[in-house]
Amino acid sequence: MGSMPEKPRHGFGSLVTGLQEVCESGITKDLAWRRSQLKGIIRLLTEKEEEMFDVLRDDLGKHRAESYRDEIGALVKSVNHTLRNLERWAAPEKVQAPLVSFPATAIVVPEPLGVVLVFSCWNLPLGLALEPLSGAIAAGNAVVVKPSEFAPATAAFLASNLPKYLDPRAVKVVLGGPEVGEQLMEHRWDKVLFTGSARTGRIILTKAAKHLTPVALELGSKCPCIIDRLDSKRDTQIAVNRIFGGKWSLCAGQACLAIDYILVEDEFAPALIEVLKSTVKRFTATPDCMARILNEKHFKRLSNYLKDRKVAASVVHGGSVNPKTLTIEPTILLNPPLDSDIMTEEIFGPILPIITVKKIEDSMKFVRSKPKPLAIYAFTRNEKLKSRIINETSSGSVTFNDAVVQYVVEGLPFGGVGQSGSGQYHGKYSFELFSNKKAVFKRSFLIEFMFRYPPWDNGKIGMLRHVFNTNYVLLLLGLIGLRR
Repeated sequence: MGSMPEKPRHGFGSLVTGLQEVCESGITKDLAWRRSQLKGIIRLLTEKEEEMFDVLRDDLGKHRAESYRDEIGALVKSVNHTLRNLERWAAPEKVQAPLVSFPATAIVVPEPLGVVLVFSCWNLPLGLALEPLSGAIAAGNAVVVKPSEFAPATAAFLASNLPKYLDPRAVKVVLGGPEVGEQLMEHRWDKVLFTGSARTGRIILTKAAKHLTPVALELGSKCPCIIDRLDSKRDTQIAVNRIFGGKWSLCAGQACLAIDYILVEDEFAPALIEVLKSTVKRFTATPDCMARILNEKHFKRLSNYLKDRKVAASVVHGGSVNPKTLTIEPTILLNPPLDSDIMTEEIFGPILPIITVKKIEDSMKFVRSKPKPLAIYAFTRNEKLKSRIINETSSGSVTFNDAVVQYVVEGLPFGGVGQSGSGQYHGKYSFELFSNKKAVFKRSFLIEFMFRYPPWDNGKIGMLRHVFNTNYVLLLLGLIGLRR
């Protein structure tokens, strides 16, 4: 009903056409319909919570607490926020019209884009499907969701349950691998949101160019964490707790927002490492405290980082791997070679390099030498350092004294810059991503200025100068003949 088989015999032309017809009928524009669909997502998240815990454990080995914190709970919070604000977001926004056009009104009317396609990723397979879906529905669109084939249990759950809770005429789930994604991209969409690797993102952009389809990309990056010298043991311990949460506790580091590496002063590094070691030991006392690595391919990629002789020599904690359980012990490296793969590629796993600098201010230069990241994290009480990080670096977000939590702040946009992505969503930004801001300008026939039209002379040019310099006093004097 709301899902499609993996390999349709004749492509997806009928699917896209059917959704276009739904949009043209006006069903999805109705605010009552949009609200009902958002409430359907809330009911899904409430009534199927246990099933969602099960599929996330099957796909990634996530503990139910991690699943609720990072996906289910975050989604409930986000969709409720959208429900509370939908009417205001969808209302026309009045803007100032120039006085010279009086009487006139100028408004911005948000309208649905039409039929949109969402490619979600495997590491947050519920959140990265339902978060953009809720925004697209709120904006009044018909939506196709293509879940990642690397989280098959979650993908099957979405295909089975979304048609039961949402309008199957306007919301579809398409299952399958890369070949299905390529088939989908052969068609014209009004917007595509892709979350995943830069390699696949390039394929999506290339396919989209055929139809000039607008694409938002949420890609990965190496997110740095700058740690200033912290004076108190309490501050250091809190910082380390939050570093653990933003690295090992987030899908075992398999997340685009996860901390990729740390920058810290030489002198402070030994103390930091000792607190990291003790905290990792305390937070990983039970075997189910961390998700597992996605599959054998990713496990091998991460294991190969540690097989590099120079990288292996930099291990100061952890390093154990278990191919049978697809688990890798939280691993800390101290100054691995900067030209090694682990420092040039996004790690996307539970390995944390620490790079030392002479002065913490040197960290800005280090960050600027790399592609712009999705996020920069910094732990400091120094307000001047905070200002320098904001003003002297570029990233999708900057978070001070915590990590990853900016993702669940609905008032903040989520998205990258440069190689870490383009386009932003979450909260109102999701609504805007999937909307067209239509400019509407209304004038009357009351007043007409003939200096707009030829034949031209210097007097008309003078009047135009007054208009564009908003010098309405001189304009009025010129109109009544008191000044040229």
